[in-house]
Amino acid sequence: MNARSGPLAGIRVIDLSRILAGPFCTMNLGDMGAEIIKIEQPGKGDDTRSWGPPFVGGEAAYFLGINRNKRSFTLNLKAPEGQQILKDLLKTADVVIDNFKVGTLDGWGITDEWREREAPRLVHCQITGYGGRGPRGDRPGYDFLLQAESGLMSITGDEDGAPTKVGVALVDVTTGMYATISILAALNARQATGRGQRCETSLYASSISMLINVAANHLATGKPARRFGNGHPNIVPYRTFEASDAAIAVAVGNDTQFARFAECLGHGDWASDERFVKNADRVVNREIIDGLIQEVIGTNTADHWIEVLLAADVPASRVNSVERALVDEQTLANDMVVEIDHPAAGAMKMLGVPYRFSDTPAGVELAPPLLGADTDDILANDLGADAETIARYRDAGVI
Repeated sequence: MNARSGPLAGIRVIDLSRILAGPFCTMNLGDMGAEIIKIEQPGKGDDTRSWGPPFVGGEAAYFLGINRNKRSFTLNLKAPEGQQILKDLLKTADVVIDNFKVGTLDGWGITDEWREREAPRLVHCQITGYGGRGPRGDRPGYDFLLQAESGLMSITGDEDGAPTKVGVALVDVTTGMYATISILAALNARQATGRGQRCETSLYASSISMLINVAANHLATGKPARRFGNGHPNIVPYRTFEASDAAIAVAVGNDTQFARFAECLGHGDWASDERFVKNADRVVNREIIDGLIQEVIGTNTADHWIEVLLAADVPASRVNSVERALVDEQTLANDMVVEIDHPAAGAMKMLGVPYRFSDTPAGVELAPPLLGADTDDILANDLGADAETIARYRDAGVI
């Protein structure tokens, strides 16, 4: 294949993961220029290839959204020959990432001892459900269940409503980010030690870590966390309000901003009201001040209030639909929707890369691969297999 560009150019990653957390991690590594070899089950591939509709050119939009900048290699890992091919690939790689059940790779002979002997520079990143320890350590993890179990769901949703999940699989996404960070840290450490290492993250640990200030509040006071709807547990006013035609979000971060905000609403007196002078006062009296603000905001349009508030340096924005956000001029100015040609889907739009490098640009160079599109090429050019051997592998169901 052609050499990749980007800050991770020259790094080879063997991706044994599937669904979202692992593939999201390797997409980020691929966007930064790493060569990603995605190992998939022959005839089926990553589960998300069938997660639709919608499908585009026979390919699931879900799969297309998280598997760009990768090559697809179909390999039957239950077959001894498939396991040997994997070992041969790992000897050529810098990173391997998996989200198998704990102990799966060990069962194939890919143990810590094997890696130290055969691939000492290999970084092995494991994504598990529960971290391999504790009473649930061997359970598989699912984003929806972890949002429930971690408490995230209990603090999301209307104050008087039911616990609610976030609209995207945020635990999976965060776990994929942590995996990316861990891999980059291990690669950096390898520069000093000359050796790879095992790094691990889990959906459970990620979901607990996402509690951030909510956990800090509880650990400091012992008081139970609760839902605030679109409000903030520590800052007031910091929530959505309904204008006459649409909802707006207002983020008043300090007392000076609150004074300007009050002036914008024609109630400068609020800033000297002892119930609202300091943020701590407003937190205690949030129902009162939020109600007063809503009465005023409801008298005019969203565009009116956003214009007035921004002119006074009070942070505010419209509550957009996904459709509106994806065509917003700010989205387009930051190249966060890009177009790429796909062999089956044709010209297709996808999200762009959310980070930039001044000297080694990240980018979308490879369309999400068709299942097994790169199997023969990798076997022939990376592992030295001849046409007869490749045909035998295929006849035997190894690839």
